[in-house]
Amino acid sequence: MSERNIPPRPYDHASDTPSWDGFWNDLDVPQREALRQVARPRGFPARAPLCYQGEESDHIIIIKEGWAKVTSATEDGHDVVLAVRGPGDLVCESAVLGSRRRSATVTALSPLSALVIPAARFTAFLDAHPRVWMLVSGTLVRRQDDADRRLQAHVSAKGTQRLALLLAHLAELSAKRCAPGADGSIDIAPPLSQEELGSWMDASRETVARALSDLRGHGLVRTGWRRITVVDLPGLKAFASAPAASGTH
Repeated sequence: MSERNIPPRPYDHASDTPSWDGFWNDLDVPQREALRQVARPRGFPARAPLCYQGEESDHIIIIKEGWAKVTSATEDGHDVVLAVRGPGDLVCESAVLGSRRRSATVTALSPLSALVIPAARFTAFLDAHPRVWMLVSGTLVRRQDDADRRLQAHVSAKGTQRLALLLAHLAELSAKRCAPGADGSIDIAPPLSQEELGSWMDASRETVARALSDLRGHGLVRTGWRRITVVDLPGLKAFASAPAASGTH
């Protein structure tokens, strides 16, 4: 993530709220430099864990390049995808909430570069920059609100519509990090497999494959090996929210 191409997002002083375009991107230059002073740069290969569910909190991570998935293990040992995080995002953030065990595992989806910051140094940074506390607390609240909205939407959607909801969310997330194509198409940036998409939407890989075929038939997406391109985001969102979308399983 080039800082020459992505300047820091300023606070909206009229409303005293940040722009919510990624934790790192919402910091100003002095705040970034102060974090670098207490952080250790580190690279992670694809599939490497950044933190484990159940471990004691002792560090936070800011993703600079690459993508990661957030998963939670069920009682029968299956991993359920809860979210994805990308450039600029704060992850493993439960370390700043006090002494507690992590509620999820964060795993690199692609080669990833990051800043790793011990929890004590991060909280000291927040004490020295109290306005950043609002960014952290706002990030946590926003993530919970987003998860609640998607859960409510998924309850009333099935099959193809549920996948359309998820792909629309991922397309909007991807468009914040990389400009859409000249034709308006958006490549889904997080390299999620069909199995991982199925885990996220509580469906089998076969259901995801059928739903992708249906969405291709409607001219809403293109697919390749571990690649999905949203061709028509407004159309995809309309399909997802329709009371009875054609082809919904």
